[in-house]
Amino acid sequence: MSSNSWGVPMTLPGQPIAPPLPPQRLFHSEATRLLCAGVYFDAEFRRRVVEELVEHEERPVAPSLGIDAVPVLAHAVRARRQELEAALLLLGVWAAFLGMTVSDYGWLGVLRPTWFTLYAVVCVALWMSRTATGLGASVYTLDRAMVRQATSGRMKMLLPFGPRLLALGYWVFVIYVLVNGGDAWAGLVFPLLLVLPVWVHRSRVAAVMCRELSPLAYPRRPRAALPRLDRYRRIGAAIDREQHAPLTIYDPFRPFIGAGKPYEPWSFALELKRAATAGPASEPLTSHDVVSLIKPRLQALRTAAAATSRDRLRALETEEFVYLPVGAPRSHVGYERQAVSRHLRDAVDEGGEARRHFLRVRVGAWDEQVVVSVLVRVHTQGEMLVLEVAPHVLTPVRPEFKAADVIAARGEADVLRDGVRALFAAPGATFAAGVSAVRTVISEFRVWLADPRRALPDGPATSVRELGSTKDVSLFQEMDVSRYVKTIQDRIASGVREALRAKGYQTGEFEQQIINVSGGGVFIGSMSGGAVATGERATAKHGEGGRGERKGR
Repeated sequence: MSSNSWGVPMTLPGQPIAPPLPPQRLFHSEATRLLCAGVYFDAEFRRRVVEELVEHEERPVAPSLGIDAVPVLAHAVRARRQELEAALLLLGVWAAFLGMTVSDYGWLGVLRPTWFTLYAVVCVALWMSRTATGLGASVYTLDRAMVRQATSGRMKMLLPFGPRLLALGYWVFVIYVLVNGGDAWAGLVFPLLLVLPVWVHRSRVAAVMCRELSPLAYPRRPRAALPRLDRYRRIGAAIDREQHAPLTIYDPFRPFIGAGKPYEPWSFALELKRAATAGPASEPLTSHDVVSLIKPRLQALRTAAAATSRDRLRALETEEFVYLPVGAPRSHVGYERQAVSRHLRDAVDEGGEARRHFLRVRVGAWDEQVVVSVLVRVHTQGEMLVLEVAPHVLTPVRPEFKAADVIAARGEADVLRDGVRALFAAPGATFAAGVSAVRTVISEFRVWLADPRRALPDGPATSVRELGSTKDVSLFQEMDVSRYVKTIQDRIASGVREALRAKGYQTGEFEQQIINVSGGGVFIGSMSGGAVATGERATAKHGEGGRGERKGR
């Protein structure tokens, strides 16, 4: 094993690496299940998942907190393949429809108001309507009742009535022509034939929701597997190796990818002063000393929560984590236990700019729907103690993905009713299938042309969990996040204070700064600004050009 110029251990290309499987609780977690279902409902989410994990194979995967990214990718690839098959069937029907139009009117008939052109306009209008209102552009489009039930009324369901009136006008016109003895059989038969591929596709999706992704079936199912192709085997092995490793590669312009949104980060610097009672032989304080005293206090918090309540703090996880800068190609980065251990050992007291050591504290709440991560970095060079605390929050999985539960509750036996739904969904779904097929072909061609394995090394741009998350949390969830962060920060502060005392340093100034930062109104959200407020009811605002406005008493 060798290292690159950044100190990143590299594995020789021929050296075998056995990626460990993630814990079963992760690929059977509620968040993983909903993300797997979401790729069938949201074409854009599916496209982004495939783009990040397949089209950009040069990027290591971001940390997967509370989920397993491999089943999500496996279902994304399967959903894309199923939509491609539906698109080919629909293309065949449209080709026959077009052939009949050309045989009757010649090629100029395509531009005339024939049944072919009229129904094509209806399909495009309905597809654009669903896309514009956020109901998704997948072949399996979610109806209003399903989304309302899955999201508890949180989404605006006001659909424009123009495209629906256009579709209604088309069918009224067809029936009118037939009743009056006109030739409108093509305008009647071919739209009905287009329903069949959509109906089949909806049945296949419903089967997946009922047999694999329902709340009852999913915990009993084995882990969804990727296609048996060399490319996907290679990608799956890399994801397993990276997504839950205690180190990750990062781009300096995209730090903390996978952890979610920052939640009131803060930091301070403290001059280390010897206490009057300290002996001359006291050893200097190191970052390792501080981390070693913080970890037991956090573990004690977990033990206390398990003994007294069902609080999520009983499942609190702590681990040391290393961020490495982009350098070596993805296939050369060593994730072996010895290489990772060496990074953790060397980086904790390094305090460098490129390789950064953190203590990561994680709480998975609300069935992994809300994930709180507190990243703590300590360095003690030059008789200074610098403490950086960066809490992050992963917001819940998008509520419309819970439509999987609605479909599973309906079951597969509701054939007639689902056929009627396919009839109403077919006009928009038929055009969506064509768009999906074109995107699939472009994606495969782009992967073949770019050969991302040999692209310049890069850090992750996003994570699967972040792609499928909402923007906000509920009030109860916000209260829980605040409680978890404050409790963890209190234990971090007590660990640092005990480390100072044990090494014979004064703790008065540290205690005062902790009171100011944690409870007295000082919030350091971005160290690039210059506005800080202190005191009761104090607020601060950083203006343009560094001019800060302060109010308070």
